[in-house]
Parts: sequence; C-alpha cells; structure tokens
Amino acid sequence: MAQAQARPRAGGKITGWHVFTILVAFFGVIISVNVVMAHYAISTFGGLETESSYKAGLAFRGEEIAAADQDARKWQVNLTVRDGADGSRIVAIEAVDAKGNPLAGYDVDARFAHPADARQDVVVDLNEATGGRYQGTASVHKGQWELIVDLAQGGTRLFRSKNRVQLR
Repeated sequence: MAQAQARPRAGGKITGWHVFTILVAFFGVIISVNVVMAHYAISTFGGLETESSYKAGLAFRGEEIAAADQDARKWQVNLTVRDGADGSRIVAIEAVDAKGNPLAGYDVDARFAHPADARQDVVVDLNEATGGRYQGTASVHKGQWELIVDLAQGGTRLFRSKNRVQLR
C-alpha cells in the first residue's frame, strides 16, 4: 500500500512575525482613528450652555415672573439689521411703551447669539441716537443667528427680545 505524502503549501507560511505585524497594524489604525476623533471632539466643542442645570432650574421661576411682568408692560421693540459699507452689520432698535411713547434712557444691550456655538457670540455696541432709538454696529458673518436685546434700568432687566435672523 502506498503512503500519501504531504505536499508543502504553495502560498507560504504564516509565522509569528506575520501575526504580530497584523495585530500591530490593526490596533495602530484603531488608536489613530480614536486620537483623531478625540481631537476633533475637543476642538469643536462650544462649551456648556449652563454651568449648573440645578441652578438654572432654580432661576427658571424668576424668568417666568420676569416674562409675566414684561407682558404686562406691553412694550414693543422694533429691530432692523442692515449691511454696513465696511461689511459690518448695523443694528437699529426702536423701543416704545404701550402708549407708543419712546423708551429713552434705558441700558440697552444686544448680542448676536450663535445657535450652536456660544464662542461665536457677538456683542453689539449700542448708542442712544434719539429718544427710544438705539443704534450700533457689529462684525457678524452670514448665517442664522439669534438677536437678543435687553432693556434694563438700575441693573434690573425689564424687557428681553429674542429674534431669529438670517444674515446674508
């Protein structure tokens, strides 16, 4: 009876070095991708909207009361945003009370709040032009923004207006 002889494989052998190289390459790719993703996650994170959600929850009742007081005053604020000659944005605000009288002498603050990244928020420097009319400029790039206007007196905010604007 004839014995069958084992033939050597034509493709070659997988040695310990081959397995080691494959494992190092595999884990090297995984670690490299994780490092790149972690870098982008950290560098693009805009930060927390609130430092403490607990404190924000406690302050919510105060915001409700302020909103009810604001509604009772029936003040109106008309906003216009137009392009300046130098590429800046000109913000004009006209504030009137319930009878249509101008609201002059108030501390008026305005800012363009970016909807996704608080680091891109832009404060508008406002000056009172005439009674109840305020105007200022800001360098704001095109896109969707929230224009927030606050009227205050003696450090107490009396009116807040939030307006979604699309800058082109």
